[in-house]
Amino acid sequence: MPVTSAGQDVAGRLLSDGYVVVTGMMTPDGVRDAQADLGRLLDVTRTGRNSFEGFATQRIYALFAKTRVFDAAATHPLLLGVLDQVLGHYQLSAPVGICIGADEKAQVLHRDDAIYPVPEPHPPLVVNTMWPLDEFTAQNGATRFIPGSHRWEPGRRPGPGDPVETAVMSPGSALFYLGSLWHGGGANHTSRPRLGVILEYAAGWLRPQENHCLAVPRDVVRDLPERLQELLGYNIYPPFVGYVDGSHPRRVLSADS
Repeated sequence: MPVTSAGQDVAGRLLSDGYVVVTGMMTPDGVRDAQADLGRLLDVTRTGRNSFEGFATQRIYALFAKTRVFDAAATHPLLLGVLDQVLGHYQLSAPVGICIGADEKAQVLHRDDAIYPVPEPHPPLVVNTMWPLDEFTAQNGATRFIPGSHRWEPGRRPGPGDPVETAVMSPGSALFYLGSLWHGGGANHTSRPRLGVILEYAAGWLRPQENHCLAVPRDVVRDLPERLQELLGYNIYPPFVGYVDGSHPRRVLSADS
């Protein structure tokens, strides 16, 4: 779907199919800036510690502590419009730059919302977005997923007969997918790395995967747009979940530290 689509239309496709690719989410200049700045970070980023992270894969954690090139993407009006429809009240959970190295093996298929011990079935808890900064192909590690798996009955797991699709897409696009969709990073059969960024969002009443209030220095957060501050945890889930000393956590940012 194009970036000019209405948020409710993209949300409808996402809820129906479990995924949707939206084109035009980043400008060519934005993609180039992101490639360059994440390249700087990759120079000092180690490879994974286990097969899930990927032994030949680099992951840039604490993304918003280290770069500003995804600030606008994280608060893109269409993205927030979709999240408003699907999650209602939400926060950033796991923003990560992912560079799948040459000859990396395919990641095990998984569901992002499986980390939360909430009985199934349940309303959407997690919406993930993958932003390619290289061409994503079937050969270089593009995200794999099982269409319709977000509607599976509780307890069902992928089997050899389940069709696995590949999110072939170009930089500037973004893949939206529900946390209940079975998916995983693909194998990289090429000699070049494949770079992308995940911006994962979770319902506002859940604990995010990364503790942004510790991962992103307060002096950095103070200079961010207010909406991004909220998405990083300086917000309240109504009526008062997340307060600090009886007050809205945003007041912490204006206090002397």
